[in-house]
Amino acid sequence: MKDPDQGAGAPAAGVPRGAESSQAVSSFGNEAPTGSPLPVFRKEDAAQAPTVEKRPKRRRKRRRGRKVFARDGAGAGESAVLQPPSPPEPAPQPRPNVATQRSAAASEEERPPAYAALDLGTNNCRLLVAVPARRGQFRVIDAFSRIVRLGEGLSLTGRLSEPAMDRAVEALAVCAAKLQTRRVAKARLIATEACRSAENGVAFIDRVRERTGLDLEIIDRQTEARLAVSGCGSLVDSETRGVVLFDIGGGSSEIALVDLTRDRSARLANNIAAWTSLPVGVVSLAERHGGRDVTPAVFEAMVADVGAMLAGFAALNPLSEIINGGRFHLLGTSGTVTTLAGVHLELARYDRRRVDGLWMDRANVDAMIERVLGWSYDERVANPCIGPDRADLVLAGCAILQAIRNAWPSERLRVADRGLREGMLSELMAEDGVWRRRRRGDRRS
Repeated sequence: MKDPDQGAGAPAAGVPRGAESSQAVSSFGNEAPTGSPLPVFRKEDAAQAPTVEKRPKRRRKRRRGRKVFARDGAGAGESAVLQPPSPPEPAPQPRPNVATQRSAAASEEERPPAYAALDLGTNNCRLLVAVPARRGQFRVIDAFSRIVRLGEGLSLTGRLSEPAMDRAVEALAVCAAKLQTRRVAKARLIATEACRSAENGVAFIDRVRERTGLDLEIIDRQTEARLAVSGCGSLVDSETRGVVLFDIGGGSSEIALVDLTRDRSARLANNIAAWTSLPVGVVSLAERHGGRDVTPAVFEAMVADVGAMLAGFAALNPLSEIINGGRFHLLGTSGTVTTLAGVHLELARYDRRRVDGLWMDRANVDAMIERVLGWSYDERVANPCIGPDRADLVLAGCAILQAIRNAWPSERLRVADRGLREGMLSELMAEDGVWRRRRRGDRRS
């Protein structure tokens, strides 16, 4: 960029910067009329020399600090010429970096596509968006979870209420907005027990489609049990011979018996020996027996209620030999077991990283159930791992857990903060062969 002090208005060579103004003004003040010789003053005539009249107008300019620029090469006998300074040239605009733009475009093309899984349950609305990572794994890039209590009052009326549907639609609209911002290759969006059993469940799915654009699929109980197993495969002990996996939901509870004495499949769902789905969850059981003021007697009634539902399936027990040998463990995926784990760890705030995969022995579980049962409703609300959203449901979940423990006594329980969404993501990516493609790409590189 050109310096505005250079060019037509620049000071003469040898004149220090800042002195050019006084020089120019002095020349202008002694300017003679056009065509007259310049007056010459001798030292001895100084006293008789006539006084040169000052021009007030020029002095006013000098007092105001206005600059007068002399023309290049102007000598003592030339008239000074006022010239305004040259306007500064505009700053050059940076040119677009074509290489950076191409690199960003190439990076966008090379970025692995995302997969999405949405689970609308009786109590929660949950979304996960992930991209493939190492073999059998993925990296979550977006998530959403909100308690909506879609099944509130369902066990009493057989229908989804308007307030419950409004809460669910509002949460699903948030999920729809998140999905629109991601480059999703495939997505699976499911609804479970609340929509399965409600008289107006299908009509509600139509309403969701109209208002959010999401097309939810109402899955059956067997599919729900399989997805729960698929989502927790990595938490199964490598030395165990059998697993009783359970998912305590809001309106139903799925239980799968996994036999690992045969060849263990990379997809744990292929090792399911038997499964069942109980038509009871934390919301429906709490509505049936009460969830706020739960006495020991009420708690035992809850356990007996669930135990009666379990009796027929537990009697089949294809894992009896494994269970008698002791080489099996329980694996729980639900808000109930993660809540108990947080209480056990005495977390000031729930932390999934510390809870997911945690082992609890029989004494730990007994102590936590007894502890929560001894709390009042307000004390449960005050616990940071329970809070107001679960305070009236947690003991119903503990009762379902206790009934499962009575049917399959185990010394160890592993806690899983994962489930249906992770199962859907694993199956979607496996069906697309993303991990096979990545392995071939790794070999080429």
